[in-house]
Amino acid sequence: MNPRSLLPLAMALLMFPQIAQTLYSPALTDVGQAFGVPAEQAAQSLSVFILGFAPGVVLWGRLSDRWGRRPALLGGLALYALALFLGLQATRFTALLLCQALAALGAAAGSVVTQTLLRDLFQGRELIRVFSLMGIVLAASPAIGLFSGAGLSGAFGYQGALAGLLVLALGLLGWCAWALPETRPAAQPLAPLFGTLRQMLCDPGIWRSALLVALFNIALLSYYSLGPFLFRSLGQGEQWFGYSGVLLALGSGFGAWCNRRLLDAGWRSEQVLRLAALAVMVGGVGVLALQHSLWLVVPMLGVVLGFGLAIPNILGSALTAYSDRLGSAGALFGLFYYLLIGAGLLLVGWGQALGVSLCLCGGAALLLSLRAPWPRA
Repeated sequence: MNPRSLLPLAMALLMFPQIAQTLYSPALTDVGQAFGVPAEQAAQSLSVFILGFAPGVVLWGRLSDRWGRRPALLGGLALYALALFLGLQATRFTALLLCQALAALGAAAGSVVTQTLLRDLFQGRELIRVFSLMGIVLAASPAIGLFSGAGLSGAFGYQGALAGLLVLALGLLGWCAWALPETRPAAQPLAPLFGTLRQMLCDPGIWRSALLVALFNIALLSYYSLGPFLFRSLGQGEQWFGYSGVLLALGSGFGAWCNRRLLDAGWRSEQVLRLAALAVMVGGVGVLALQHSLWLVVPMLGVVLGFGLAIPNILGSALTAYSDRLGSAGALFGLFYYLLIGAGLLLVGWGQALGVSLCLCGGAALLLSLRAPWPRA
């Protein structure tokens, strides 16, 4: 089997959780109106999704080590489709949130199992390059999600967004059933989960990597959480918010492309990471200065550029010491950073201050990036 023949499917699976988050984002204002809840409460839908993701990465990561990568992915996509079907029937806001949490539990398979699959097939700097390639493609996810979500929610309300995601999940389920082989090493023993957990809890490098992943994701997702309400307050609708995702996708893709170029030019991962953190912090200062104008989208380019630069290097290097237990270690690593992302987005939703949130994320990431040592790919 040629590992690169699986890259298109891996790209689609990694894009899926991001599209699931961003496609729903333009529908948040309609959710608030349909269920009679304030903006702050409607914005918590994304936080619930992230918090539902956290146990999902443990469940599917562990099952990918026990049963295999293929059945774990098929099970996660099937659960997501079921949750979306139930969400379309919800008549109360709490029921919709529960369906969001269940959907997140299923969608987590698209992230953790696909990353494990890639770690089965690639190692070292080649893995970082593959993650960089994934980052270039993933940059299209926010544009696809926001643009599609704006159109669907504008025409059919939040139910249109849920129906679109249901169709996407069923399509991916069929593709995986047809084309996805098993990549788990045949002779790999099942590592003890709690032993792995104890080892990772005592590993400062893992916590540093998890915090960095969380900070860059909180910076990016803060815009998707607060953006619809910012655009509404500036007299613009969800459609213009969706259009802004196209511009931001270009910035994120450019960041992932720059990452590949910098690595090929001999830059070390920690150098790229410091540049990424600086870009987020400068972008946050710009958003803070322009938060009462649509021009805030311009400094947001610095934030998404930093995201595209940083994430491939962190994910490609974080688990080098856990190659004998990639599914379980990837699951626990994902649990750490998704819990941190969920907690951070709860604070962002409560504070409703995009510029401040971005500055804090960028500053904290810069401080962490200055600390040594950095795991070698």
